[in-house]
This record gives sequence, C-alpha cells and structure tokens, in this order.
Amino acid sequence: QVQLVESGGGLVQPGGSLRLSCAASGIIFSSYIMGWYRQAPGKQRELVAEMSSGGMTNYVDSVKGRFTISRDNAKKLAYLQMNSLRPEDTAVYYCYYSRYGITAWGQGTQVTVSS
Repeated sequence: QVQLVESGGGLVQPGGSLRLSCAASGIIFSSYIMGWYRQAPGKQRELVAEMSSGGMTNYVDSVKGRFTISRDNAKKLAYLQMNSLRPEDTAVYYCYYSRYGITAWGQGTQVTVSS
C-alpha cells in the first residue's frame, strides 16, 4: 500500500522560501510519476510540478524559475523547493504518486505566504 506524508509547510513572508518534503512508502521505483498539486480556497486543485522516474520534469508556468522538484530514491523522499514565494502561492500542497493509472495522495500541507 502506497503512503505519502508531506511536511515542511508553514507561514512565510513574500519573497521567502520553503522546502516541502514527501516521505513515501510502499512505492515501486520504476515507471512512475511523483509530483505536487496545490489547492487554494475556492479554486480547483492544480498541478504544480511533477517528475517522472526517468527524471523528466514539468512545471506549471506560474512557478517556473521559482520552484524545483527533486527526489532522493534511496531515502524515498520527494522535495519541492519553493523560492521567491508570492501570496498567490498560498494553498494546501499535496504530494502524489502515479503508476500505471493508480494514484496515491498525501494528506496535504498548508503553505501561507503573507506579510
């Protein structure tokens, strides 16, 4: 059974940085995609960044150049480094794992960007 646990969210001022972590268990490290979605109040969940098992990455335009997705297979961790944060980045961030049509989600971690 796949389990994902996010951490690292919090309150940060505009222009600040946070690094989200996603601890994974029960996953198979081949032919998968891991990534991050976010959902702001009153808005639909949107893809933020994702990475394939082959290392290809994809980012939503609004975070390109500011966010970086990475992973540590040995530690079974995925990361989202978020720099130059803006108030519009405020949302609950969810880690996800997908393999052959089966998707698992973490419980989410709140990121609030405010002065």
